[in-house]
Amino acid sequence: MESIHQALPIQAGFVFLGIFAVLLAATGIGALLKKRLPDNRAVDDLNARVSAWWIIMVVLLFAFWFHIIGTTFLFFLISFAALREFMTLVYRRRSDHNAIAACFYILLPLQYYFVLIDWYGMFAALIPVYAFLLLPVIAAFSGNTACLFERAAQIQWGAMITIFCLSHVPAIMMLNIQDFEDLNVLLLIFMIVVVQAGEVLQYVLQTLFGGKKIMPALSSESTILGTLGGFAGATALAAGLYRITPFTPWEAAAIGLVISVMGFFGTLVMAGIKRSHGVQHWGHAARMRGGMLDRVDSICFAAPVFFHLVRYYWA
Repeated sequence: MESIHQALPIQAGFVFLGIFAVLLAATGIGALLKKRLPDNRAVDDLNARVSAWWIIMVVLLFAFWFHIIGTTFLFFLISFAALREFMTLVYRRRSDHNAIAACFYILLPLQYYFVLIDWYGMFAALIPVYAFLLLPVIAAFSGNTACLFERAAQIQWGAMITIFCLSHVPAIMMLNIQDFEDLNVLLLIFMIVVVQAGEVLQYVLQTLFGGKKIMPALSSESTILGTLGGFAGATALAAGLYRITPFTPWEAAAIGLVISVMGFFGTLVMAGIKRSHGVQHWGHAARMRGGMLDRVDSICFAAPVFFHLVRYYWA
């Protein structure tokens, strides 16, 4: 019987070793800062982020070991948690129950099933076309017309972001790229590392140096210096990782910049939605700062753009 797990490419091993080395250093620095500044909020925030990233990277490594099946199942669970957080926040009327149930019990499993069997046509159309039209119908059949447009739009948006957009992450494994067979996991690692590294660098720069807020109405933390520094760092890192991709250094840098900017837009938009509902975090997952959606908001916006850029120009 064929094994369901698959050895990771040697390049992936080197990337993970580098990530774990950085996390180990960050853990040591965080412990030292905590000892010297026991009541400092920024230090607590840093240590919470580092703890969350230890968990995330170990889980990702384990999922990648099981290749397509493991990665798809992992992001199915992530989508479920993110969808739950989103719907918990926007849910207002009992009459929306059937539409929300359709998201959990029909759209979510179907979307990831289409990813797993590599049915691109249905994967690309299920939620933007069929769900977009049918979810308002289900909501209308409840008989409650109060704020129907707003309620339907919120449910549609939740399905798009937490199911459709996130499902593009494992879909990267299905791309057929010439001379890059069985190495798609490297593209997935490239996308996640670049987007999240840019986000971490933005946080570090704005925490250390402060500066003018880029959009205080949406995010009280993001500064111009931190944002531009994060973009620059992500672009440089992407160029440095070009050897694990089918890209040239300039192509890798350009894609790194695009997905870093999209990740920032995702963080900004999702922060605005949280503020409009009067909350600071989407949830409170164990040993993580905030909820699952707080951790993957940048990936939600970056993954579809990355997937379609690679599919259009390289696959």
